[in-house]
Amino acid sequence: MNWKIPLSDIYFSTRESNAVLKVLKSGWLTMGAVTQQFEQEFATYTGAKHAIAVTNATAALHLACLVADIGPGDEVILPSLTFVATANAVRYTGATPVFADIESEETLNISPASIEANINEHTRAIIVVHYGGYACDMPAIMEIASRHDLVVIEDAAHAIGSSLEKRMLGTWGQTGCFSFFSNKNMTTGEGGMIITNDDALAEHLRRLRSHGMTSVTWDRHKGHAWSYDVVDLGYNYRLDEIRSALGRVQLSKLDYYNEHRQKITVLYREWLQALVPAIKIPFRNHPGKSACHLMSILLPSGTDRRQFMDSMKERGIQTSIHYPPIHHFEAYRSNGQQTVSLPTTEAIAARELTLPLYPTMSSDDIVLVVRSVQGSLQEQ
Repeated sequence: MNWKIPLSDIYFSTRESNAVLKVLKSGWLTMGAVTQQFEQEFATYTGAKHAIAVTNATAALHLACLVADIGPGDEVILPSLTFVATANAVRYTGATPVFADIESEETLNISPASIEANINEHTRAIIVVHYGGYACDMPAIMEIASRHDLVVIEDAAHAIGSSLEKRMLGTWGQTGCFSFFSNKNMTTGEGGMIITNDDALAEHLRRLRSHGMTSVTWDRHKGHAWSYDVVDLGYNYRLDEIRSALGRVQLSKLDYYNEHRQKITVLYREWLQALVPAIKIPFRNHPGKSACHLMSILLPSGTDRRQFMDSMKERGIQTSIHYPPIHHFEAYRSNGQQTVSLPTTEAIAARELTLPLYPTMSSDDIVLVVRSVQGSLQEQ
């Protein structure tokens, strides 16, 4: 499909090409010095003490669960309105995901009240998801976690550059997990990062991402080690030098890209409110600074969403859904989640639609999308 306006877009310049070419010419492609530089720069950017690069955000979430000692018999509270990887990472450890409801039409993030209602003697952790790059109510959630002695893991896949109370998202919990997938605010194609301020956890994470080994190939190449021991059941979750080179360049552009996303979001809000007032727009006047990863809207109740999306497609506008609730998936219904009652999640998920949002959109692009929304709604 040749979209007039795609859902997302990637803009690479010669800087990314040159960075990759430099790695290729170096002859060292697996995790090494470039990855270490990327980690240091990411840690500095987020204000975290440690950043550990991994092959994707799913791996980051899995490792975050492992170092939190989550395992069989444990329960982890998380939202159902997220990508399935958030819940899958919990199941990889043998633990059980427990789905909490979201707050409201205004805030599509996990509800602190629903978190508290789901805590029992088996609860080990809370995974928050900063939906669309908008901060969860971290002060309230951290207070709940402290009172019940629970670990907090931040799924910050949407939130690279987001902050709350002048503190970067990802640094509130024990660990923060980021995604560099191709539709994210910065991309390496595939890739992820875990951040933490805990020295012991960082050391453990580094071992687990590379087979549980006490040294890696780069250490031996540089003469810092001649052999290794294996002290954990680890995984091959390393990030390579090519993607790290892309990540370094993309990180240097991130604030510039995010500023454009924020300006585009403001225009969307103004023009949708003026031209299509029946559309609801979540996260108005939301606290903190958002990376504005998603432009989510809520269609009026009773709208045929499939027909609406087909109408947008006919106009050349790509749309999507974020997300089908996890507890509705067959793999989760058959895993004992069929009785979950999440009324706010279900009502909102049935109306949510995601509009195109990427930094190079022009004002004319935004007008075309909004006019298409107006026309598609009138066809209902």
